[in-house]
Amino acid sequence: MSLIERAVQKLTGNGTPEHPASVPSHPGAGDAGDRSTVERLVDRIQESTSTPDAPIGSHRIPELLRSAAPQPAARTVGIDLNMLRRRGFALQDGEQNRISQEFRLIKRPLLANAFGKGVPQVRNGRRIMVTSAFPGEGKSFNAINLALSIAAERDHKVLLVDADVAKPSIPRELGIEPCPGLMDWLVDESQDVSRLVMQTNIDKLSILLAGTRHDHATELLASTAMTRLLDQISARYPDRIIVFDSPPLLLTTEARVLASYMGQIVLVVESGGTPRQAVMDALGTIEGCEIVGLILNKAVSSQKSGYGGYGYGYGYGHGST
Repeated sequence: MSLIERAVQKLTGNGTPEHPASVPSHPGAGDAGDRSTVERLVDRIQESTSTPDAPIGSHRIPELLRSAAPQPAARTVGIDLNMLRRRGFALQDGEQNRISQEFRLIKRPLLANAFGKGVPQVRNGRRIMVTSAFPGEGKSFNAINLALSIAAERDHKVLLVDADVAKPSIPRELGIEPCPGLMDWLVDESQDVSRLVMQTNIDKLSILLAGTRHDHATELLASTAMTRLLDQISARYPDRIIVFDSPPLLLTTEARVLASYMGQIVLVVESGGTPRQAVMDALGTIEGCEIVGLILNKAVSSQKSGYGGYGYGYGYGHGST
């Protein structure tokens, strides 16, 4: 067998050719009507490289080119920082007020639980839901303040998710325009979620808005699509905390569905406004969560602050304490 035949045998993965061609002893020898050995070998090489099992098929090259294509840039949005200051939000930019100091304390156990700093790491601890028993207790205000405070951390980023899909308030509170977000992705997973997450002019803070209202919001939030979304955004940035502004627990079913995905829940209670029984009922709906914290909102403080003299009481515990 010639060297060429042996080489082709290795390329094609075949054994000895069924009809090995003899190599003429000198040019012009052999039957002129027969195809030459080289022609036959070229045919076999072409056949081997055109099969689907070829090492580099024509169908693989476009995939490589597509993977190398530049990804679309994320959207950016500007937030009026002076407006946030006037409204008493906890900006960590040197101008400290009582609320910013309070949230420095509130976030510490949440971060410790999320990353296992000095305590056992909580499963899904980077997912933090801020909710309340009823509307108007200040859950959105506290969710934004928690996100702003975490954004001031050196080692962590934060994604604020407006998950109050029936009555979203994050756009109004931050002075930004509503746009597609969470619900739009759950309806159509083919979208690039990074195109829905908005970067802001506040370092380390990004936002995912509620998006287009949907009549079957509860079912969408309970779907496997929601599980895939949370897994995706959790895995993409292992240093990121995800803060969810949730619907009230006692008025909607969406909040209870969201709670099932969370590692930590912060329940905002309006001081002097929320009945004790309502607090207990709200806690009963989230008793499956390992870590539940309470923030006593709008508690009158003897020390004046930048938010009309309001202060905060807070506490954390395991289970529904």
